[in-house]
Amino acid sequence: MPFTHIIVASHDTPGARAAERLALSVLTPGGHLRQLYVVPDLWKGMLGDDWLNNAATQDRFGRYLEQELEGESMRARERLEAEARQMGLEYSFVRVLGKPAEALLAQAQEQTPDLVVIGSPRPKGIPGLRSRMDLKILLPALRPPLLIAPYPSVA
Repeated sequence: MPFTHIIVASHDTPGARAAERLALSVLTPGGHLRQLYVVPDLWKGMLGDDWLNNAATQDRFGRYLEQELEGESMRARERLEAEARQMGLEYSFVRVLGKPAEALLAQAQEQTPDLVVIGSPRPKGIPGLRSRMDLKILLPALRPPLLIAPYPSVA
């Protein structure tokens, strides 16, 4: 089945990069790849108010955290966009703050892709933030086919 429009959920982790590679491998030449970068909403209220002692310091920390998250997402965007463009693909990017499953559902409803690609959960023992895609929310409501990329081997 030719896939001409794919949404890939990506946040620049090894599992997400596996999803990106898989999406690029099944996308029809000249197709459109949309990268969805979800900043989990757990960062929303992260002001350090449990350890920072005044409002000005909390505000500076909040701005710092926003800049770091912005920078991470832009580096992920630039990396995947360059790869997609090199392959002759159309590319678009959207970054949202929220819950990954809800954000992906909203994009799938708005964009009506042929396929949605996500990474598989990080195996136990592999460090990192666990902002999981809630399949109990995603699967019943998602209309296009879903392809889950296997986690890259951890050798």
